[in-house]
Amino acid sequence: MSIFRRISNLFSRDQVQREIDSELRSHIEMRIEDNIAAGMSPREARRDAFLRFGNSTAVKEQTTEADSALYLESLFGDLRYAIRQLRRDPAFAITSILILSLGIGACTAIFSAIKPILLDPLPYPHANRITMLWERRADGSPAHVSFGTFQGLLQRSHAFDSIAVMKPWQPAIVAANATDQPERLEGQRVSAQFFRTLGIAPKIGRDFQPSDDVLHGPAVIILSDRLWRRRFTADPSIVGRQLRLEDNLFTVIGVMPPSFEDVLLPTAELWAPLQYDPSLPADGREWGHHLRMIGRLRPGIAADQASSEAASILRIQAQLYAKGYANSGGPPNGLIVQGLQHDLTSGVRPALLAVLGAVLLVLSIACVNVTNLVLARAAQRRAEFAMRAALGAARGRLIRQLLTESLLLALLGGAFGMAVAAAGVRAIVALSPAGLPRLSAITINGSIFFFAFAITALTGTLVGLVPALEAARIDPARGMQQGSQRTAGSRHLPRRILVVAEVSLAVVLLVGAGLLLRSMTHLFAIDPGFDAPQLLTMQVQESGRQYDNAAARLRFFDQALERVRHMPGVLSAGFTSQLPLSGDVDGYGIQFEHGPQAEAAFRYAVTPGYLETMHIPLRRGRALNERDAAGAPVAVLLNEGFANRIFPAGNALGQRVRLGGDMGHSDRPWATVVGIVGNVKQVSLGDTDQDAFYIATSQWAWADEVQSLVVRTQRSPAALTSLIRDAIWSIDKDLPIVRVATMDNLLAASESERHFVLMLFEAFALAGLILAATGTYGVLSGSVTERTREIGVRAALGASRSSILTLILRQGMTLTASGVLLGLGIAMAASRALAALLFDVSRLDLLTYLGVATLLLAVSCVACYIPARRAASVNPVEALRAE
Repeated sequence: MSIFRRISNLFSRDQVQREIDSELRSHIEMRIEDNIAAGMSPREARRDAFLRFGNSTAVKEQTTEADSALYLESLFGDLRYAIRQLRRDPAFAITSILILSLGIGACTAIFSAIKPILLDPLPYPHANRITMLWERRADGSPAHVSFGTFQGLLQRSHAFDSIAVMKPWQPAIVAANATDQPERLEGQRVSAQFFRTLGIAPKIGRDFQPSDDVLHGPAVIILSDRLWRRRFTADPSIVGRQLRLEDNLFTVIGVMPPSFEDVLLPTAELWAPLQYDPSLPADGREWGHHLRMIGRLRPGIAADQASSEAASILRIQAQLYAKGYANSGGPPNGLIVQGLQHDLTSGVRPALLAVLGAVLLVLSIACVNVTNLVLARAAQRRAEFAMRAALGAARGRLIRQLLTESLLLALLGGAFGMAVAAAGVRAIVALSPAGLPRLSAITINGSIFFFAFAITALTGTLVGLVPALEAARIDPARGMQQGSQRTAGSRHLPRRILVVAEVSLAVVLLVGAGLLLRSMTHLFAIDPGFDAPQLLTMQVQESGRQYDNAAARLRFFDQALERVRHMPGVLSAGFTSQLPLSGDVDGYGIQFEHGPQAEAAFRYAVTPGYLETMHIPLRRGRALNERDAAGAPVAVLLNEGFANRIFPAGNALGQRVRLGGDMGHSDRPWATVVGIVGNVKQVSLGDTDQDAFYIATSQWAWADEVQSLVVRTQRSPAALTSLIRDAIWSIDKDLPIVRVATMDNLLAASESERHFVLMLFEAFALAGLILAATGTYGVLSGSVTERTREIGVRAALGASRSSILTLILRQGMTLTASGVLLGLGIAMAASRALAALLFDVSRLDLLTYLGVATLLLAVSCVACYIPARRAASVNPVEALRAE
């Protein structure tokens, strides 16, 4: 019955309040009658009754809160009162909501990116058992595996349920009609157990079978759901249909489910069997280090156990296939086995955690700033709180009221913050570096909404807690003395402490942004080994049966190069098998006649004129030219770092080498080193110079199917893009041309991860700087307003304008200086989190710390000057008259 009564009370609250009032009056009247009967006068009896029962308002609040339904009604009353208070001061409300929406929205957006990448398991069954496997080089660094290593593990390992290898595959599909352009699809060549290792099966058709993955096996493919819908309009009869890719017919045997996410190559849209030779010929591609390998551990097997087993298996492989390993630089020193998720995220984890730290700092600064605003507003309402306390309002009641107001502010800020978060997620996806894994999983979903609600509730509580506790300590008698200097000074202390905290947090953000900015400046000051301006690049891929032999491929690329070179506005042009800073990584073995038995180096198969087009300097000897053709003595160029390391005496010219996977064969012709060229950054500007050799395209043993064209132009490279593309298509209209970009853009994209973090840090640091400056201004402005009488008295007693100006400026700059000193100490410790992202800059870089301190002091000086100037302009007569 009690529950039903409390529920009914919600709908008859006026009647309940009348009953409480009637009950209270009857008790007071009964007490008055008892006092009169005891001999008191009517006046004394009435006074004693009211003293005995205490404040009637307090008694009614206590009675109301004793009933849970009425307590809920009381909360609704607090909410209505909070809404009225915000409507009375729209400037305060709008400012607070905007600041909170910025902090909550930014934090939610960053969490939306971090959650699927670092926190959520990969979208596969028992994903924690899926590992990435790398061959271990002599120096302990990871390397891609060879098919021979994979075969050894596949046959002998007991630690894995299944193992698979894969490599990129980019087949071309001919345009459907004359108006369409040829398209290059992104895919993978995989071993038969690839999808079983991931734990995913096709939703239509079947998976690969071992009989599919044999040398010269059937041409079969599996499509992604995305490609099936985009290119084939979700045709339900797609299984069994034949597709022509590069003039070869492939039979579709399956379609993956729409939820399937290939985290190893997110752009992949089709898969075909690897079809390598399981007999492992010593001079075959089976020994090239170009495959990625994954494995699914058996239940209860740890990664270190699998690594130990793999090491023993590789020792057996090294003995059985010594010649094959010798042709690829020697057997590996074991395997590196680590979780797939850890492997995928290890490169971006430091950057994401640094960004998360930065956004939490922004949220903290926003909370501090709004807390200061609430404290300043609470100072203006001291008379109200004192009056409520005098009328019997309990301290808990005042605390609840102010917490309700702060939570309302936070909820409104959180609502607008979700719009900020949605825009932030779109910006993160658009601006994120190419290597950011699981980009498609970054979205706002139910768990993100829950996080936003939790962070909103926490923010509202933190923002309102300090002002609520301050209001609860108000003494009713002193609270009405608004002009009391002692009172004013005491209530400014929490706000000053918060300003110091706000400035210190802004210092940490600014130091992080400064260190990253200095790193980027140093990075882009590095010589990449070529001149990027006025260079246009594009990747050209031959496709079709007419290019099955090497002579036809070379003839096409020669014709295309000739047409491009004769175009107006083209200064020079050349083809290369791999382009610096483009993501290409192509290494081959090299054996010196008088030197190390086997080395691995970047391989550049280039046309004559490529080095001149790139402006790669020739240090010694000669460059490659038209005489270095098929049938002529093979000429090789070494980069300067490689030559000096192998031949420190400087006698690299004239040395003989063998190149490629079968370099150990005695019948393989020797090549001669004819020149030394400058070092070129291939992977990243921050990488150390790596070994490389250059050979003429016509003299390389295998003609490349894909080559990159570089063109140096007289005018803007972008203006010639369509003309150069048309010139190549005039030879063969069915060849896909992709990755069209200027060399400047590729150079910038090579450091996209650092640039991405820098952009976010700069935005957050700017927000922190503005909030810190406004926080300082707000405290000083409020202080000047509340100390108008004091300032007037000082002026009346002879204080000059300059002395008053100095007084207020000193007060503000003292707060800023304290915050800067505290922040610099925190930044020195927090900068460890950025160490992995810095380049050629110490995390304790003195110039950065001095620059941040100077910037904050200068900005704070401006923020302090405005209220100081207003204080210096106070008219003492008007100030005292107003008081």
